[in-house]
Amino acid sequence: MKRRTFLRNSAILGAGVGMGGLIPGAEVIGASSARVTILHTNDTHARIEPFPETAPNYAGMGGVARRAALVKKLRAENPDSLLLDAGDVFQGTPYFNRFHGRLDFEVMTKMGYDATTIGNHEFDNGVDGFEKVMDSAGFPFVSSNYDFGTTRMGMRVRKFIIRQVGGVKIGIFGLGVSFENLVLPHLHKGVRYNDPVEVSADMVADLRDYHGCDMVICLSHIGYRYNDARVSDRVVAEQVDGIDLIIGGHTHTFLDEPELIEKPDGRRTWISQVGFAGIVLGRLDFHFDRDRQVAGVRHHRYPVSMQLDEWA
Repeated sequence: MKRRTFLRNSAILGAGVGMGGLIPGAEVIGASSARVTILHTNDTHARIEPFPETAPNYAGMGGVARRAALVKKLRAENPDSLLLDAGDVFQGTPYFNRFHGRLDFEVMTKMGYDATTIGNHEFDNGVDGFEKVMDSAGFPFVSSNYDFGTTRMGMRVRKFIIRQVGGVKIGIFGLGVSFENLVLPHLHKGVRYNDPVEVSADMVADLRDYHGCDMVICLSHIGYRYNDARVSDRVVAEQVDGIDLIIGGHTHTFLDEPELIEKPDGRRTWISQVGFAGIVLGRLDFHFDRDRQVAGVRHHRYPVSMQLDEWA
């Protein structure tokens, strides 16, 4: 997405409305009995401050103070909300070189994040490096297809979490990308990768059938889609039933709106990803009927720009 497009949409946001609307094929039918707002980011990459005004791309965009102000405003509009992240909090600016991720976890805690998953860059300082700063996070890490063995990292990372929001029982699990050609063996020592499709099917069955969740969300850091045989968010959505929403990361994909994957039997999965560096905040409003079935979804994309400085 080009900078001028961001700034044009930022002007709309300044008037109190973000870019978005009804997702095609997901109209809200009648009066919903519950509305849950999902706010999300991915691949923030230690972007604490906005991009410099002299940056060749995304000049002046991003910044955690602006994002925090926007999140605060949106949560005041609907307290029945979750703030989620799809991984790669680490690496990208001198802030990571200096604080090794501790600062990122601290500001995310103050912002009120409810969960994040583990991206490949979370291993940039090795498992030991993650363990040194993980206690700075006042929110859970979820990763279902990484086996952490006996590492201390595994003591903090959960297979899934369950949250009650607005009377809706929501199960959240996480997926990480394959280490091959991404993470050197000594950096992920003691942590093993498992197939995301198989794990996702098991997680959905557990969350739906055993724990009785009304909604299932996957925080995915495996990538939106590829032109080869690699597993992606689209592959998981097409092959696994029962996931309502995949919040994606890794490929830094700017989706103008969530993609709807609909099965022949009518089951639906939405995929959403908002680029990288915290320059966009994603929002989806899920409306539920009295039986806690999804009755409709609305979406918004909020550019994190200078228009938010008066709120920060």
